[in-house]
Amino acid sequence: MAFIKKHKLLTAFFGVTLALLITLGTIFLVRANHYKTHFFPGTVMSGVDVSELTAEEANEKVSRFVADYLLTIYARDDQKYYIEGPSIGYSYMPNGEIEQILERQDAYDWIKQRKDTKEQEIDLATTFDQQQLEKELAALPCMQTDQMVAPEDAKIAWVDDSYQLVPEVMGTTLKSDEVLRLVTQAVENGDTSVELYDHYVDPEIRSDDPQLNACMDNIEKYYGTSITYTFGNEEPFELTSEMIQAWLAVDEDYQVRVDDEKVTNFVQQMASKYNTYGDVRDFKTSLGDKVKIGGGDYGWVIDKDKEKAQIYEDLAKGGKIEREPVYLQVAKEYGAYDIGSTYVEIDYTNQHLWYYDNGELVVDTDIVSGNLGRWNGSPDGIYKIVYKQRNATLVGEGYSSPVDYFMPFAYNVGIHDASWRNKFGEQIYLTAGSHGCINVPPAIAEKLYETLAVDTPVIAYYREKVYLTAENARISNAYSYISEDDYKELLKEDPTAVNPRPTKTNG
Repeated sequence: MAFIKKHKLLTAFFGVTLALLITLGTIFLVRANHYKTHFFPGTVMSGVDVSELTAEEANEKVSRFVADYLLTIYARDDQKYYIEGPSIGYSYMPNGEIEQILERQDAYDWIKQRKDTKEQEIDLATTFDQQQLEKELAALPCMQTDQMVAPEDAKIAWVDDSYQLVPEVMGTTLKSDEVLRLVTQAVENGDTSVELYDHYVDPEIRSDDPQLNACMDNIEKYYGTSITYTFGNEEPFELTSEMIQAWLAVDEDYQVRVDDEKVTNFVQQMASKYNTYGDVRDFKTSLGDKVKIGGGDYGWVIDKDKEKAQIYEDLAKGGKIEREPVYLQVAKEYGAYDIGSTYVEIDYTNQHLWYYDNGELVVDTDIVSGNLGRWNGSPDGIYKIVYKQRNATLVGEGYSSPVDYFMPFAYNVGIHDASWRNKFGEQIYLTAGSHGCINVPPAIAEKLYETLAVDTPVIAYYREKVYLTAENARISNAYSYISEDDYKELLKEDPTAVNPRPTKTNG
């Protein structure tokens, strides 16, 4: 009995399995038969999705796609014109390529192909009505003769009480035959855009014509010359031709010369306006408030002698000159706030240093700066890293200190490691500060040395009034520098004018 029961179970299992296989096989064959006449999912032809379409349906969809053809025509003066496919009978001509692609499709591979995207380019053979194209082209505004601006040759004319070189007018007169050939070829190729810039009737004489320029030079050598000074994204400044003419003097023999004193005065005025060396700036600190800080040696400085010489060179050359001033020293950015977003900030009062690279904080550390009590206060102002040196020995009156990393920014004052210190920050600098340099932990000095670039701005400031009389403060143009004689006179008037002292604590 058990054997018979087991036999029946096996018979039923095989029967179900066979039925399932027959069903799956039938489904497979049905789908395979479907894909003998339909494209696989994800089939794209020249940008047209023909998934699950027959060859006839695919041809129709491609035909609709082609019918949406649009030709954009680019002309002078930033003008754009359009010719639409339906207006010229633009249509697709099936050539059997879609049917051939479907025939090559392996219908029995439908399971593998049902998810992949299959992109391929086909020959979009098209046709259009040439006469209708010519009609549409002729109707465009740029092709209207009465709207075309004729080109004009450059010339010298009497304008505003002086001779001037009047530039050529390029005009908008198109070469109609060339344009027709160009547009027809574009439509035949199925191009979606065409440019007419090289198919205009251009003037025969341009502003750079040697005869015109020689004549203009003979008329008035300096007239028409101007110099536009650029300052990055800041507003440019123009030394106009009218200003230049005010510099000219003509003697009785009609010899033209430039008044040197007036050129010198102009350069001095420009330097006074655009130099930022030593300027007082409102600096937003890392603690969020603002401090006023000036002095130092950072900022833009126009080289007055070389700028003057360059002006004479520009006047001799003539024309419209655009350039920067000749600088003796440059800053990171233009404008009144020329520091930029990469800089070292040193808050002497809070004995802390920050280094930002493109606005990102790289170093954040306590420091020990110069001893104010011994008149060795570190110079305040806006400076820049002068150079970097490994294994330097700092020598001064009564001391010689070897350091691993030295990064000077104000005369002989710089940032360096101080391995002899085991504590930084607080008010150490008021009693046991350095000889003027900025002491930082060795690991911090190493990181600064590796990441800090030469010429990086250094903004160093005190939050309270201090008096710096050291030689390095004088030479480095420190913001708080005062000569010893002036300081003595100050003390006579105000005995309280002394540097900060350590805060007293109990215990």
